[in-house]
Amino acid sequence: MNIRLLIVLTVLVHLSFAGCRFIISLTAIHHGATPFTVGVVMSLLTVIAMLFAVRWGRWVDHVGVRVPMLAGASAILAAMVLAWAVPSLETLFVVSPLAGSGFFLFHIAAGQAAAVIGRPEDRVRNFGLLALAFSTSGFLGPVLAGFAIDGIDHRGAMLALSFGALVNVIALAARNADIPHQASAAAAPQEKRRIADFLRIPGFRLVFIVSGALSMTWDLFAFVIPIHGSQIGLSASTIGIILGAFGAAVFVVRLLLPLVAHRVDEWRMLIAAMLLSGATLLAFPLVDGVPLLMALAFLLGVGLGGTQPLIMALLYEKAPEGRGAEVLSVRTWLINFSQTSAPLASGALGAALGMLPVFWAMGATLLIAGLIAARAK
Repeated sequence: MNIRLLIVLTVLVHLSFAGCRFIISLTAIHHGATPFTVGVVMSLLTVIAMLFAVRWGRWVDHVGVRVPMLAGASAILAAMVLAWAVPSLETLFVVSPLAGSGFFLFHIAAGQAAAVIGRPEDRVRNFGLLALAFSTSGFLGPVLAGFAIDGIDHRGAMLALSFGALVNVIALAARNADIPHQASAAAAPQEKRRIADFLRIPGFRLVFIVSGALSMTWDLFAFVIPIHGSQIGLSASTIGIILGAFGAAVFVVRLLLPLVAHRVDEWRMLIAAMLLSGATLLAFPLVDGVPLLMALAFLLGVGLGGTQPLIMALLYEKAPEGRGAEVLSVRTWLINFSQTSAPLASGALGAALGMLPVFWAMGATLLIAGLIAARAK
């Protein structure tokens, strides 16, 4: 497997997952679900990954990336076919955790692949390309899903967007070659591995806190925009375009990041991203015009877009030998913990008080995290 094949497979599988996640939220609303119920359904995307992410990371370190990537793509495909075959609100409570667990397993394996393909000095470039892949599909998935819903209904849209996962399953099942494992993955098999080992490495805890705050905001934004857009009377395609503006900004930032990353301190970039994103979220619920919503979504994408490659490179650089995928999986666990609890809390808050406090809570969290990171640095 080379980096080009990895990027193509990642774009396709994330296209299916991003579309599936968007369709799940609007399908739940279509079936009359309350914001709290939508929050429960969306939180299930991460609940299995939260429980098993670390084990998955160790598994990837042990067996390589091809089999985990195939298993992840197959789970996403199965979830989307199930949503098409049995269209009901109750089905979404199965579809959501199945699709989410499949994607996060694929995500851990893809991150490991990007880290070990090529030379060590290629790692930042590979993570940047992988991030571009996610941002490309993150832009296309909601836009295509929104137009598909308006054109062929929620059920047909789910089946149509499953194409990317299907191509992944066929390609990975037909391809026997795999990339090499991390060089010392098999070293010291008798040594007991503990998550606490990572926390003793200087800087790890701060990186995890920053990563959790940024990723929580990213996924909560995808959760609250369909609800907010539906409440102010926007169509599915318009909501998809707003999320697409966010994805387009992410793509632009990640495309330009390699040109400026060596000139700007990484921590200053992360702190600036949190402060800019927090201020944008405070303003978001105060406007209802589509052009302004698109502009704010684009600005938020500018703030959040370049953070993931920087964080993943920092984590993998500090990872103990042979535990690279495990480090990435611990980050995934922490992110999934926040993503599981945050939609529940946001759904309950939105049902009780409306969506304005949800946006403001997200914005305040990022501003506080940015100030903590600035002082800790």
